[in-house]
Amino acid sequence: MFSNDLALALPELILAVSALLLLVFGAFAQRSTTVVGAGAILALLAAAVAAIVGPTGKAFAGGLVADAASIYSQVAIYAASAVAIPLGQQWFARRGIRNFEFPVLVVLAALGMGMMVGAGDLISLYIGVELQSLALYVLAAMHRDDAKASEAGLKYFVLGALSSGLLLYGASLIYGFAGSTKFVEIAAAVHHGANTGVLFGLNFLICALALQDSAPPLPMWTPDVYEGAPTPVVAFFAGAPKLAAMVLFARALYECFPGAVDQWRQVLVIISLASIAVGAFAGLAQTNLKRLWAYSSIANVGYAVLGMAAGNAEGVQSMLVFMVLYMVDVTGFFACLAALSRDGRPMETIDDMAGLFRERPGIALAMTAFSLSALGLPPFSGFWAKFYVFKAAINVPDAVIQGAAVAGLVGSVVAAFYYLRLIKVMWFDAAPGQTDAPPVEARAIAIAAALFTFPVVIVALVFIDPQAHAAAAAFGLQ
Repeated sequence: MFSNDLALALPELILAVSALLLLVFGAFAQRSTTVVGAGAILALLAAAVAAIVGPTGKAFAGGLVADAASIYSQVAIYAASAVAIPLGQQWFARRGIRNFEFPVLVVLAALGMGMMVGAGDLISLYIGVELQSLALYVLAAMHRDDAKASEAGLKYFVLGALSSGLLLYGASLIYGFAGSTKFVEIAAAVHHGANTGVLFGLNFLICALALQDSAPPLPMWTPDVYEGAPTPVVAFFAGAPKLAAMVLFARALYECFPGAVDQWRQVLVIISLASIAVGAFAGLAQTNLKRLWAYSSIANVGYAVLGMAAGNAEGVQSMLVFMVLYMVDVTGFFACLAALSRDGRPMETIDDMAGLFRERPGIALAMTAFSLSALGLPPFSGFWAKFYVFKAAINVPDAVIQGAAVAGLVGSVVAAFYYLRLIKVMWFDAAPGQTDAPPVEARAIAIAAALFTFPVVIVALVFIDPQAHAAAAAFGLQ
């Protein structure tokens, strides 16, 4: 019934209606940026609650799915989006930019991500991806007086258009050869093995979703966009959109092509190894921290893809745990960057961080925690994230997957150099000058994320792990 469809789509409806109301209100009340921001945060929290307490099932003839996987992802995405709003609004306000559009765009991006993780057919998949992407393009170029920000938005848009073209072409091939856009019907059509046409479409689909996730074959847009976009915007789209894209990736592969695991697993292993190699080795030459963490992001997506390549419930569970823990790390690190400046100039290079521990010990400790976590050092959250992924990969009775896990460990060792270099500069080098007082909201978000990285993660995993297990089971995996 239509009323049941509306109940299942309540989180998306809350965000869509809220975005429209906030947009109209902001347009007529130009000085109400704080009110619009507060309204956006309330809408995101309401959507998260609606996802948790709402019914499960399929809406709109299977086009939208509400299950354990979508609920798990939506709660994490909406929480990360809510954190991004005060971080971004205050950052822009300190530069004399008061735009009510920022929280509205975050809500629209969250709406798109919510649709992505709950997509049940190729049409809703595409609508979710495009809604998220269009909002992110504008957010990347939100600082209109900054040439780098405009360049970042343009590059993001051009590469996003390429991704959309690949996605549409792959979806059209799959529809043409499978005879349906619905995931369940596609799975039935390829139950006994995918034909050549479907496999071609599948590869185009994988390439498009990999591009959305900063993974090969075209990951090189990521450093340019990270460097040029406003720091709080990077904090937002380095986390939640990555989680949404990975969950969509898993849903498309496991629900559409469960009978073609051997075919798509080979592609995922190649993408994983290429991501880890590019992220680890290219990051060694970086001095700009935003570019460095862009390459770190590419490498970390490789680890998540490796878990998904396992082709079983343990692999999907490891990917879900990994992405949530990584999302906290990357949000916290960029909150630190948003908090730091010297003589009014943003601190964005490794040399800028010299002597930070003596001047701002709290932020220096937080950045150290995030760096050690990204490195995978126990007992930080990044260790547990990689532990889940490597455990899932090694348990697969396939020498290729196990070899890829070993290569991933080697990549972690290589990447350790640039994380440790940052820590050394912060703790032991002499400061070139006095840093400005960090803003309260950025410092609070950074410290809270650092505490989550350790020790809160030990308790958080008690809740995250079973929820990720239930989410993996929602894909029909045991």
